[in-house]
Amino acid sequence: METTHKIYFKNSSEMREVEPNSIELMVTSPPYPMIEMWDSLFSSLNHKIKKALEEEKGRIAFNLMHEELDKVWNEVVRVVKLGGIVCINIGDSTRKIGKSFQLYPNHVKVSNFFQHKGFIELPCILWRKPTNSPNKFLGSGMLPPNAYVTLEHEYILIFRKGQNIRNITPKSENRYNSAFFWEERNKWFSDIWVDIRGTPQILKTNDNNQKKLRERSAAYPLELPCRLINMYSLYEDIILDPFWGTGTTSLAAMISARNSIGYEINSEFMNIFKKNIENIKQLNLELLNDRLNQHVNFIKKYQKKNKEIRYNSVHYKFPVITKQERDILLYKIKSSNNVNNKFILNYQKYDFNY
Repeated sequence: METTHKIYFKNSSEMREVEPNSIELMVTSPPYPMIEMWDSLFSSLNHKIKKALEEEKGRIAFNLMHEELDKVWNEVVRVVKLGGIVCINIGDSTRKIGKSFQLYPNHVKVSNFFQHKGFIELPCILWRKPTNSPNKFLGSGMLPPNAYVTLEHEYILIFRKGQNIRNITPKSENRYNSAFFWEERNKWFSDIWVDIRGTPQILKTNDNNQKKLRERSAAYPLELPCRLINMYSLYEDIILDPFWGTGTTSLAAMISARNSIGYEINSEFMNIFKKNIENIKQLNLELLNDRLNQHVNFIKKYQKKNKEIRYNSVHYKFPVITKQERDILLYKIKSSNNVNNKFILNYQKYDFNY
């Protein structure tokens, strides 16, 4: 198996390199409107945003920022195929503009956009990210009624293009090989995720420039796109990230034996991505071993309860709970090459001794 990963350093409001109806899955985390670290980016896209912020017109700035995101979402509508899935990690914002403190509901604006474009909104996931601060209050402390709730979660919004599910060839080998384990399904498809920490420190570096770049990327942890890719795509599908940042989605696609396309305005992030690519084989093996070992441990506990298991894995010989799990096949990265920001990876079947 071979996968290809392309990165374009340009604004994703025009993704001319991507054919219409060609993307099976989009996974991204855009800049969040009304988060201060993104003010300069949004203001560079529309000078009216800077003016609104300077004049303390928060609601106007909020709407203008989402108009800029909508330009990208319009392209996503064009390139995602019928039945394809869109996953967007986004958090709401709280901010004091002038004398007024309020919530800016980013997830509502994004949901409204895709609903109006005819996408089907599927149940979303609350990604809970506990704060390390012991102070859980804002405003007037312990005195009612002016204290504020602390936001400790973000949303993973999930949409499907069109009324019908994706058209896949009956008994597709790639589909059955791409299956997940029964216990993974129970965990992954829960509507609240608390097991993924909001600390995306894939890269350890003493380089101050790279540290600043990583902070500006606001990347999500690698586990998050890996999980979504395994949930909503098949081997060799194309995964799109129009807000590529440091390339976490592409890394997850590589590890998961999918193709990927990324768009990013800031070409400096490529240095961080190339550094992470040096460890891609190791990351791949760690994920494969983790999934398989967790399954074996689960099966041992399951059998201790004297529960009968009817099926066995075709490729790995260990027991599996359901018939759909029998053909699960994992791939390890054999080699990788980079030519002009186009990465080509080759894979081979991953052998696991049960």
